[in-house]
Amino acid sequence: MAEVSATPIPAGQTGERTYADAITALNSFQSNFAALEALRKSPGYSNHKALPEMIEWLRRAGYKPSDFNNLNILHVAGTKGKGSTCAFITSILRQYALSPTYKFPSKIGTYTSPHLKAVRERIQINGHPISEALFTKYFFELYDRLEESGEKEGLGGLSDGVKPMYFRFLTMLALHTYVREGCDTVILEVGVGGEHDSTNIIEAPTVTGITRLGIDHVGLLGNTLGSIAWQKAGVFKTGSKGLSVPQEEEAMNTIHERVEEKKIGFEVVPVSKGVENVKLGLAGEFQRGNASLAVKMVEEHMRRCTGKDIGIGDGSTLPEEVKKGLETAVWKGRCQIITKEKEEWCVDGAHTKDSIMEAGKWFAGVDRSEYKNVVLLFNQQTRDAEQLAKDLYKILKEQLGGDIFTHVYFTTNRTYSDHTTKLDLISINVSSEAVDTLKVQKKLAQAWPETGSKAEVHVVETIQETVDAIKKLEGKSQVLVTGSLHLVGGFLEVVEDGEEAAILPN
Repeated sequence: MAEVSATPIPAGQTGERTYADAITALNSFQSNFAALEALRKSPGYSNHKALPEMIEWLRRAGYKPSDFNNLNILHVAGTKGKGSTCAFITSILRQYALSPTYKFPSKIGTYTSPHLKAVRERIQINGHPISEALFTKYFFELYDRLEESGEKEGLGGLSDGVKPMYFRFLTMLALHTYVREGCDTVILEVGVGGEHDSTNIIEAPTVTGITRLGIDHVGLLGNTLGSIAWQKAGVFKTGSKGLSVPQEEEAMNTIHERVEEKKIGFEVVPVSKGVENVKLGLAGEFQRGNASLAVKMVEEHMRRCTGKDIGIGDGSTLPEEVKKGLETAVWKGRCQIITKEKEEWCVDGAHTKDSIMEAGKWFAGVDRSEYKNVVLLFNQQTRDAEQLAKDLYKILKEQLGGDIFTHVYFTTNRTYSDHTTKLDLISINVSSEAVDTLKVQKKLAQAWPETGSKAEVHVVETIQETVDAIKKLEGKSQVLVTGSLHLVGGFLEVVEDGEEAAILPN
């Protein structure tokens, strides 16, 4: 596993410091695998201190939560589909920005996580990642503020090891960037949960929305849909409308309890007829729920910010701006198809049971009649990888009536064949020993035949070596790349030659 330098970056030399310096410093904010394991096993662990700590870090940076009210924030929580919903919202709002009737918003910020190929993808403006130069500029503005405040107040500077966590710093950086860039609308995706998430310091969102809920992050959120729904609905704010896609009964009951507690206007958003009649820019039938939520969130946002009704009505007929926004949205790494001369790469970063089932349904519907080889390229380093792979096989067998894979490749999250990883893709929150020894991959290879699959099984050390091996297969190959967003990010880095992961097309 690549080492992360914790060498302090001197303050006051912004002009001399590079994007690589910024990413190296940012990576030093990551919690390592041993620390995360100790935290997960702590019987009394609670994240109730997270928001007070976030507010204190913001104070040291010169901000208070109310400073972000003018950003006009749409806040999106959920288990599955948060990023896709943010992409739809961004794309629709960009159409209104270009409309001579509305000309609002003038500048749209979109903050999502995780990134695929570059950290800059998390902080987008008008549907495109900010530049390396802009990222570096604002990174060190924020870094230096925290360093200097710590020294002045005797709290310890960042170089003394007193640092905000990785996601917390990036959330601060996104908000700082959007303030400095003069954004008048920001779409903010929750990281984990909602109630105690770093993004939940905001006080007055224009609208909040909850995408489909499922079991995930049980150590932080609880192991029932009810406990998870309680956390997610923590983003609701008195004075702002709350929305949700339809949920299972247990989750919906809890959401309604929180609606009563917060005394907010609330609406459940089913798939609308208008959305059903649009060819969405994002593949997968499940995206229609995300698109419908996005439409209703935009409607409320525009009403709050402009005083105008954009004409959604009962949803049976959509305005042209909405339709075009839904049609042109891009969200890489989710139900994405990349066609090359000999291979068709079907890419989805599914990494939970529910999302892997949706990815399987999507892949089952892709035509494969012209391909000699049907290949699975799979990685999952921290969750129950064996069960996830078996769930994928099960749904594909149900959908297609049999075993379709001819080859299965299990690899690590290391990107390049020389065992190096791009700075933006370094992760120290997985066990380096497990990666070095291929522990997870070997267990997957042993467990895969239990599914009944007759595919040839391969264990390969890096993503690039796996891609090269698949390219050498005789005949044309259709490849499903799935199991983790880390895998998808590394894969796209290998095959896409620097193309950025933007929400909107160039």
